[in-house]
Amino acid sequence: MLLVLVSGSAEVGGAERCLLDMTASLRQARPDWDLHVVTPAEGPLAETARAMGVGVDAVPFGPTLSRIGEATANRADLPRTLVRVACAAGPVADYARRLRLRLRDLAPTIVHTHGVKAHLAAAWTKPVDARVVWHLHDYLGPRGTSTALLRRSLGRCAAVIANSRSVAIDAHRALGGRVPVVTVLNAVDLRRYCPTGPTVDLDRLGEAPPPRPGTLRVDLLATFGRWKGHATFIDACAQLMPHLPMYAYIIGAPLYTTDGSQYSLEELKARARAAGIGSRLTFTGYAPHSEQALRALDIVVHASTDPEPFGLVIAEAMACGRAVIVADAGGSREIIEPGVDALTHIPGDATSLAARIRDLIADPARRASLAAAAREAALTRFDRMRLASDLAPVYEHALTAGARS
Repeated sequence: MLLVLVSGSAEVGGAERCLLDMTASLRQARPDWDLHVVTPAEGPLAETARAMGVGVDAVPFGPTLSRIGEATANRADLPRTLVRVACAAGPVADYARRLRLRLRDLAPTIVHTHGVKAHLAAAWTKPVDARVVWHLHDYLGPRGTSTALLRRSLGRCAAVIANSRSVAIDAHRALGGRVPVVTVLNAVDLRRYCPTGPTVDLDRLGEAPPPRPGTLRVDLLATFGRWKGHATFIDACAQLMPHLPMYAYIIGAPLYTTDGSQYSLEELKARARAAGIGSRLTFTGYAPHSEQALRALDIVVHASTDPEPFGLVIAEAMACGRAVIVADAGGSREIIEPGVDALTHIPGDATSLAARIRDLIADPARRASLAAAAREAALTRFDRMRLASDLAPVYEHALTAGARS
C-alpha cells in the first residue's frame, strides 16, 4: 500500500508533529507500506520527514493561498474579503493542478490529509482509485466557511479521523454524519519525551540573564495563535511575581502564515511590559527540541482560551514528568485526571490560573507527586507505537467503503 500524507503547513506545529508520529509508528509496524509526505513548501516538516527516510514532495501553495484562512474569510470588511478570495482563484487553481499531477504520479492507495486546505485540495485532486481520509486537528463548528466547503466535498472523503472525542462530536454535528468519524488520540515519542536527558538553556535562548537560584521556572509553550492564552498567562504571572520566587518563559513563535490568526512577538512583549513583568518574562523563540525545553521547567502551563482539540504540549509535558496546569475545556479535559496527574483552571481566567500556579509553588510535595503521576499516565495513554494499530482499521474501512461506492 502507498500512503501519502498531505500537510497544510510546512512548519512543525501540533498537527505536523502528529503526522510525523504517525509516520514513525507506521514505518515500524508496517515496513511493507510505502509512505510519502507532501508539504506546501520546503521547511522543517519536509526536513524532518526526509530524516526519517520518508519520501517528500513540496508542492507550494504560494504566498496568496498561504495567507488565506478562516480568519481572513470571516473579516467584517466584506468587500476586502471578496477581493482577497477573487485574487486567490488563480493560485488555488494552479496549486490544484500541480497537486493533481503529483498525486497522479505517486498513485496512492490512501491520501491522509492534515489541515482544511489539504482536506479540500486532496478531495478534489485525488486519483480515481485513491481514498481520502481527513484528519481533524481542530473544531469545525466555529469555522463556518471551512465547514461549508468541507460539506460540499464530503462525497470525496472515505473516512474522518478526529484527535479527541470532543472534536469527533463537533465534526459529526458539523458534517452531518454522512461519513464515519473515528477518534484517534494523539501520541508522543516516550523515548524522546522523558524526565531525564539534555536540557536547553532557556535564558541564553532568550538572551536574558538567569534568575536567582531557587526561582521556579514557569512556562507557556505554544505557537502564537491568539487563542493559545498568552494574554491570560501574562496577566496571571503579573498577579504572582511581586510575591513569589518565580520566573516566566514563553516558548514559541508565530509559525503560520495565515492572516489574522496570531500575535506578533512585539504585541506580546508590549503586553508583558504593560503588565509590569517585562524583566521577569523571557521570550525564547521557537525551540526545535521541545523536550529539552520542557525538562528545563518546573511548571508547564496550558492556557488556551478556546476549547483545545487535544493539547499535544500537555501530553509532552506529562511524558517529561513535569507538573502541568491545564485549561479545563475540550479535548484537553479528556487526556488528564484532574488533581491526580494535572491541575486545571478556568479557560481565559487569569485569577484562576494564578491560583493554580501559586498552589504548586507553595507545595513542592504536591508538585513532585503530580509530576510523577503525569509520567505514569503518559506511559499508558500516549505511546505513539499504538498509532499504527489505531489507523490501520480506518484505512481498511476507507478502502472497503470505496469499493462499495
